[in-house]
Order: sequence, then structure tokens, then C-alpha cells
Amino acid sequence: MEDSEALGFEHMGLDPRLLQAVTDMGWSRPTLIQEKAIPLALEGKDLLARARTGSGKTAAYAIPMLQLLLHRKATGPVVEQAVRSLVLVPTKELARQAQSMIQQLATYCARDVRVANVSAAEDSASQRAVLMEKPDVVVGTPSRILSHLQQDSLKLRDSLELLVVDEADLLFSFGFEEELKSLLCHLPRIYQAFLMSATFNEDVQALKELVLHNPVTLKLQESQLPGPDQLQQFQVVCETEEDKFLLLYALLKLSLIRGKSLLFVNTLERSYRLRLFLEQFSIPTCVLNGELPLRSRASDPEAGVARGIDFHHVSAVLNFDLPPTPEAYIHRAGRTARANNPGIVLTFVLPTEQSHLGKIEELLSGENSGPILLPYQFRMEEIEGFRYRCRDAMRSVTKQAIREARLKEIKEELLHSEKLKTYFEDNPRDLQLLRHDLPLHPAVVKPHLGHVPDYLVPPALRGLVRPHKKRKKLSSSCRKARRAKSQNPLRSFKHKGKKFRPTAKPS
Repeated sequence: MEDSEALGFEHMGLDPRLLQAVTDMGWSRPTLIQEKAIPLALEGKDLLARARTGSGKTAAYAIPMLQLLLHRKATGPVVEQAVRSLVLVPTKELARQAQSMIQQLATYCARDVRVANVSAAEDSASQRAVLMEKPDVVVGTPSRILSHLQQDSLKLRDSLELLVVDEADLLFSFGFEEELKSLLCHLPRIYQAFLMSATFNEDVQALKELVLHNPVTLKLQESQLPGPDQLQQFQVVCETEEDKFLLLYALLKLSLIRGKSLLFVNTLERSYRLRLFLEQFSIPTCVLNGELPLRSRASDPEAGVARGIDFHHVSAVLNFDLPPTPEAYIHRAGRTARANNPGIVLTFVLPTEQSHLGKIEELLSGENSGPILLPYQFRMEEIEGFRYRCRDAMRSVTKQAIREARLKEIKEELLHSEKLKTYFEDNPRDLQLLRHDLPLHPAVVKPHLGHVPDYLVPPALRGLVRPHKKRKKLSSSCRKARRAKSQNPLRSFKHKGKKFRPTAKPS
């Protein structure tokens, strides 16, 4: 279909309130998945849709869902308020994201359509109170939805009209197979259903048999990642593990990678090793730790960030470790270059991983014969001057330091946990013991490593990059003069005079 013939939102027969919300969100035209899926959904058809991450799948089901709800309330007979739509997602982060998107689209019809998120396990009591009011749309993970169904706080057998399964290819791999099968027993025999997925695999086929009835399959002829004009993908071969740390240090410290960056590794231990390494050079880093959330998230190392979560304005994705599968590469790379923003993916590769990299390139290339992951032009010999610094930092990141860093985060979680607040109120001694435990020092940070002397900057980059420079210390005489000024009330006192309006002259 040519661009001139593309179907716009205004031609889909949508409620004016939805069109206004779409305009407010800055969407001038639908994405390919939205253009194809919304009209079919409004015709009442079941959908099995595959589209790449970041292509607008959430809105592709949220818009017709809201339209059907509004149309029913406007034209159908007056019936009792009930839950009409159910959205299933694999993680509570994705549930929050889906709820937020639906609420934004329902901005101008919030009185008519209410949305509830019941994915968080810690506030079941408040969720039961919300469900008693029978919201129109309920969003949650299969385990939480099933729990509410079994407790009779949620009833769907007589009211559900639409079921949405988002990120369908992840539900079984997250261990939700049994919960999903049990959940389906609580649903009516007839309902409309959408399955949205980034990939088609055996799990999706199994879900299709369970959920859908004569579906229309939308397998869009588009690449699984944005094109090279939007997403640049590079590979860089590192001879050793030490070279990977050295290259990462140079890229970040010399500001060759700018903006918000996501670094992916294959294990939690590696993430803490990388964080402690970067902290040696005063590079601010945080670890997204999957040790404390839902049990289902621990089953897949790609669970939290790599799938679905929409990090806004991520400029670069760095695969510090080569992704374990081609699908994992796609999901990681999908965190950048979203919503028509540019992005870059840089993958570090060891010589022993070349064959595995070939499988990833084979999946990405499809029918295209040209290379997808271009070689990253970087001469390692130009950053040899930094190697001694990196070795020094790597030496201080021991197994004990990593263990203490993980314990420190868990300790912070315990101290700031809302759930444990009442426990600590009843057991103040435990709180004191936790607070006054021996302080953990995961790694000794050496301030001088945060400064990059000009002579270490590669000649080709001098004048082009601005490494983070150390703050110039004030001399003792300057410090004394500043202190004297601040202590002298005649010099430090600032007064803003009161402005008087001229009074009118008596007539």
C-alpha cells in the first residue's frame, strides 16, 4: 500500500475522544501494525499479530478495545457495570506500561472507561477493593489474575468480551503455562481475543490453539528491527576479556558514546563486576537487579529490561556480552531507536564467538545479502595508554567485592521496604542491628582514576572529545577570601528593595 493510500486514524471510525487523545500524543499517522490491526479488530475478528518491538503493538490493541467499550456503552442496552476486557502480560513492569498507555488513550473518556492494574502481589487488599468497583479493563500477570479469580474478587465468566495477550511469546517461557490454562477455565466460551507477539515460536502456536478462534494472522513484511537510517548496528572484535573492559572504558570516558546507554551482560554477577569496574572511574552506573522480584522473572535472564519495557530516549545499547540467542539480540536492540528516534547498537565479540555471531547475522539479514552488523572502526593500539588503569580497576573487583555489593543492595531494600516497616516497628532491635552492621565497601574508589590527563587521549581524538575533567581546586588564599566574604554581613547580605506603587493624589 502506498503512503498516499495509507489509512489514517481519522478514517477508522474512531470515537472523537480517542482521536483527540491520539492527537495529544503526537501520533500523526498509525504505524503499520496499527493500520492493519485496528480495522480488523473493530470488525470483531480474533487477531494473531507479529510485529517488532517498539512498533506500536500496545496501541494496536488498546485503541480498538476502547472503541468497542465506548460503542457498547453509547449504543447498547443499559447493563450492569462489569469487567469487559482483560489484558495479560508477563511482568508487572509491562503491566504498568500497558495500563499507562490505555489511560492516556482514555484521557477524554475517563468517566466512561476505568482501568485497573492488579499485577503487584504486595497490595492484594487494595486490589480487591478496586475490583469490587468492576473496572472496564483489568491488566495483570496470569498468576495475579488467577489468584483473584480463585478468591472470587474477580468474575469474568458472564461479562468478559475481549481478551488480550501481550508479549505472547514470553508467557510460557516465564512459567505461566499452568496458570494460563487454569485461568482460561474461568472465562466464557465466546469472546474476542488478540495475541500480540514480537516472534512466532512454538509457545505462540500453543497459545493460539488455546485462546483464538479462526484468527486473522498478521505477519507484517517488515524487518524485526528498524532500518539502518534509524538504527546503526556495529560489531567490534575484542581479542580478550580485558580488551572488552578497556574498550568500554574508552568509549564512555572519552564520550564517544553519548546520551543514555543500556549495557547488557549475560549474568547478574557480570553486571555487578561491570558496575564496580566503572565506579572506579567515577562513571555513574546502576544495576537492574532481578534477584528480588517475582519468581517467574528469575527463570529467564532476558526477563526485565530486554523485553517490552519502554526506556525513553535510549541512545545506545551495548552488548558487553554476546546475546545467548538471535532472538535475545533482537529484544536487546529493540530498547533503542524507538518511536522514530535514532539509536546505535554495539556488540562486543570474542574470537571464539564468531560462529554464534554468524547465526545472529543470518537471522537479521533474511533475504538481504549485505552485512547487518558493520565492523566498528576503532584502533585498540590508540587506547593502550589506558590499559594499566583498567587492569588496576579490574584487580580490585574481586568475588568478595561483588558479593558485598549485592548484599549492600539487598540490605538497602530491606531498610526501605514498605512491607517490612511494621515489622521493624515491632522489632526495633532488628532494625538497629541492620543499620549498625559493618559497613560494606565493595571496592575502593580511587579519585585520581576519574580524571583523564590530556596526554592519554589518543592523538586522533584530541580536540574532538572532552573527557571528564577534574575540578580545579581553589588555592588556600582563594578559599580564605571566599570564607571571609561569606562571614562578612556587609558583603554577604542581599536585600531586594520593596517596590512601592505611587498612591493616587487626592482629588
